[in-house]
Amino acid sequence: MDATGSDAARTSRRHFLAVAGTAAAGGAGAGLASPGPAAAASDAAGPRATRRRTAARAVVVLGGGVAGLTAAHELAERGYRVTVYERKTALGGKARSMDVPGTGTGGRRPLPGEHGFRFFPGFYMNLPDTLSRIPFPGNADGCKSNLVDVTEELMARTGGRPELRLPFRTVDAPPGRLTPEALLQVLTGLFDTALRLPATEVAYFAERLLVYLTSCERRRTESWERTRWWEYIRAEKMSYDYQRLLAVGFTRNIVATKAEEASTHTVAHVFEAFLYNILARGNDGQPDRVLNAPTNEAWIDPWVRHLRALGVRFVTGAPLRELVYDGERITGAVIEDAATGARRTVTADHFVSAVPVEHARGTWGPALRSADPRLGRCDALATDWMTGVQFYLREPVPIVHGHVNYIDSPWSLTSISQSQMWPDRDFAADYGDGTAADCFSTIVSEWDKPGILYGKTAKECTKEEVVKEVWAQMKSALNDRGRTVLRDELIHSWFMDPAVDGLGGPRPTNDEQLLVHPAGTLHNRPTARTAVPNLFLAGDYVRNDMDLATMEGANETGRAAVNALLEADGSSAARCEIQTLFQPPELAHLKQHDETRYALGLRNVFDIG
Repeated sequence: MDATGSDAARTSRRHFLAVAGTAAAGGAGAGLASPGPAAAASDAAGPRATRRRTAARAVVVLGGGVAGLTAAHELAERGYRVTVYERKTALGGKARSMDVPGTGTGGRRPLPGEHGFRFFPGFYMNLPDTLSRIPFPGNADGCKSNLVDVTEELMARTGGRPELRLPFRTVDAPPGRLTPEALLQVLTGLFDTALRLPATEVAYFAERLLVYLTSCERRRTESWERTRWWEYIRAEKMSYDYQRLLAVGFTRNIVATKAEEASTHTVAHVFEAFLYNILARGNDGQPDRVLNAPTNEAWIDPWVRHLRALGVRFVTGAPLRELVYDGERITGAVIEDAATGARRTVTADHFVSAVPVEHARGTWGPALRSADPRLGRCDALATDWMTGVQFYLREPVPIVHGHVNYIDSPWSLTSISQSQMWPDRDFAADYGDGTAADCFSTIVSEWDKPGILYGKTAKECTKEEVVKEVWAQMKSALNDRGRTVLRDELIHSWFMDPAVDGLGGPRPTNDEQLLVHPAGTLHNRPTARTAVPNLFLAGDYVRNDMDLATMEGANETGRAAVNALLEADGSSAARCEIQTLFQPPELAHLKQHDETRYALGLRNVFDIG
């Protein structure tokens, strides 16, 4: 249905906006929420309400991103008294959307900004379960029903190279049994048709993936973890297109790690997940899904509203400065008031640290690090910049019904035209001043290479120069070969997350960085359970099955932290279900065989070098 073509559509849009506004008004404000009694939330909690304990224990959750909110959700359903402390003035972490200040006029909402666009692959299993348990009016499956399928992807090229427009959905007739022969046939067919690479390069890449798919867990987490992706796929010996499409294009644009440094285990693990998703094996939906509205409207604000109904309290603008350790337990958390600088110590029975690793490390003092040496190893974990720019356009520009990957862009750009994904929205009528018709949301994944306009890296450019450079790089691809897709006069305005500051100066900063995965760093990542009996860790830097900085990994570790807490507390409450990525049973015997070969120092049987 056209969102602007009927009274019914307008009514639906107004209802959605009214619901989102109500959630926002009761959602992420500063200070303590009024905690409702647990019993009052029983209906909203659904079947999970039966998991409640009678003796409520106090838990402090430090960090209000996806990991922290997940932990708070699971704990509140089990009857714990939860208070969440968040350093920002808003909840949701990097996943949240945010209002562009001063842009809403005439009763319209402010233009929606974000750190970077969100997408939800079909191999996500834990996060969709959480979404389904967040009530949303009119949705039988809660916020999960706000996910919409993306149908195609575009790999935009420069220099006259043909663009690649790819259907991005599960295949119509997947093989009934995933034998090595069937997998090779699928892989060569997919890459040969989609990427138009030389047949010898397609065959080699397919063979390298088959080696990983049939490798045992030890080989994956030991040998392939220490091997750089660039070396594993022999990128230096292959064509430019092979390097851009299968090395740089995937790792930098999607995984946000340099191909020359990225762990093979991390990159191949994601390839594996997408492959089985495309083959409709063990997944939750189509390979690419996005929300049908700005993130806070479709997910974060309803989530916070639901957690308040469960009795969770929130304090925002409250960064964690130190975890107080007495030699046996955490006795308190030193919290600072971001507005005044005043500090106080909060106490609880248990503490869940769900702070991003670059901020968490400074809260672990020498005594705590000595108690659990794994905390010290987190100093070796690396983060990098992956931040977006939103262009608000005067006309809708639905280039493709999905994401655009600018394969040849020096700054490793990706984008999506968002208004086409928001069917219950009339963008111009609902947001801004009435003259912006689309949000063209982009992500910059490479901040340390020179651009095409100024010859400077993104960090060396001012914000205004970054915006002009990003626009120029997208035009160079989309307007290639004589077309005119992007025109300068389309730009109404733009927005960049204020977490990025000091661009063009001597010390640019990014307060919302992303964990990256250089080879050999997996074993520096801690588990959710620490050596301190009442301290638990959550966040995408914590060991998880995804092995990648994702919302799914954050959600999984929030669940893992709660399970460890329940165990330490001697709780009889049901443990959180944690679903792992699909592994085909047909390959189990090959992995068992590889376990023996690895122990003997032999190659994988399909590894011909």
